Amino acid sequence: MTDTSPYGTYAPTGLVARIAERTQKLPEQSWRARRMAMFLRRLAISMLRGRPLDVERYGARMRLHPYNNNCEKKVLFTPQFFDPQERALLRQRLSEDAVFLDIGANIGAYALFVAAFTGPRARILAVEPQPDVFDRLTFNIGQNPFGTVKAIACAVADKGGELTLFIDPRNRGESSVKIVGTHKNATVRVPAVTLVDLCRSERIERIDAIKLDVEGAEDLILEPFLRDAPASLLPSLLIIENGADQWQTDLPSLLQKYGYRQIARTRLNLMFERAEPARPA
Repeated sequence: MTDTSPYGTYAPTGLVARIAERTQKLPEQSWRARRMAMFLRRLAISMLRGRPLDVERYGARMRLHPYNNNCEKKVLFTPQFFDPQERALLRQRLSEDAVFLDIGANIGAYALFVAAFTGPRARILAVEPQPDVFDRLTFNIGQNPFGTVKAIACAVADKGGELTLFIDPRNRGESSVKIVGTHKNATVRVPAVTLVDLCRSERIERIDAIKLDVEGAEDLILEPFLRDAPASLLPSLLIIENGADQWQTDLPSLLQKYGYRQIARTRLNLMFERAEPARPA
């Protein structure tokens, strides 16, 4: 259960605070800096003894638990290393009234990052199926004044109903509706919706960008969405975790048929923009 003590209860102090300050200043492109960050992070985590930390990252308040979630470790100690190219693209492309869908939102790093630089007319959906992680997400949203982020507790899949989510206890960010490196006994049943139905229920009529990080199930979501969604709903920008070794569909080729072109590739993600409105016959 997520600790709901007031924000600031777990403010960094002492050596842990100095380590967090130091690791945030390490250069992103340096291999030596990354090695140093890993060493200092391990030291700080051992000193925390299971406690979270309350910090501000990307212009948003967050309570981070750097133990069983790689996302939280990175955002806490090395936020500059966390998807810098992807975040730069969103900041460049999204307007103040942007509609942004964060599918596989984890603890809200992307959603809150976008909320911090967009305006009060923005709409941000943060979709996260894991109950424990969803509690962390809603806590983080509640510590900020944005009022534009809505958390939704469900999985997005190829059909609605209920499905089994396979939990990775070592890294909650790698939990999936597919068995991908997780312990088969660590499961939870969660509600599921299609992306089209999610947009319909939330009255989403346009999407400026989607970040999709669902550990190899991106094809299950996008294939029916591209097929069934009206052209007006197709997002201008897509950031997709590269799960090509787990996909049953060649997603880049499929996206190309729907007017998308790949504009960037990082170690973890593929980025696409919709270059033309044409749809396949």
